[in-house]
Amino acid sequence: MSEYHVEKRREAAELTLSSGSTMAGSFFLSAASPAHMGHERVGDLLNFEDGFFPFETEAGTELINRAHVLKVVLPPPLIEAQFDAGYDVSIRRRVSLLLTNGERVIGVVAVNRPPGHDRLSDFTRSEERFRYLELPEQTLLINSAHIVAMSEVPE
Repeated sequence: MSEYHVEKRREAAELTLSSGSTMAGSFFLSAASPAHMGHERVGDLLNFEDGFFPFETEAGTELINRAHVLKVVLPPPLIEAQFDAGYDVSIRRRVSLLLTNGERVIGVVAVNRPPGHDRLSDFTRSEERFRYLELPEQTLLINSAHIVAMSEVPE
């Protein structure tokens, strides 16, 4: 084995691209995250840098441009957002998102901001490009560059 080999684990997901196509496959994730203690998560990989990332499909490994990923569907029961610092004390906001492909998605976001700065508008100012949206059956990572409109909706 090469001294440059880095062991990775695979995490299944489905990507929706800005072209409208979807891809089922796997991300390659590291045993250590550059952002926090513990293993790398899909959200870490997508938010850590710009440009391309490898994604394994049945056809082989493709390099995908993050800017053109509209959303990522993580398989149940995986709820990556639970591992974010402060998740347990975050304010939950039920939101409706209109995406650039015309799709409307309704789910819950965890707003982890200081008291008085925990509104939905404060959540939109986050530096992370990919944001978690929790649905009853699955978790999505939404590319904020592809959110046309966001509004809070009643329970």
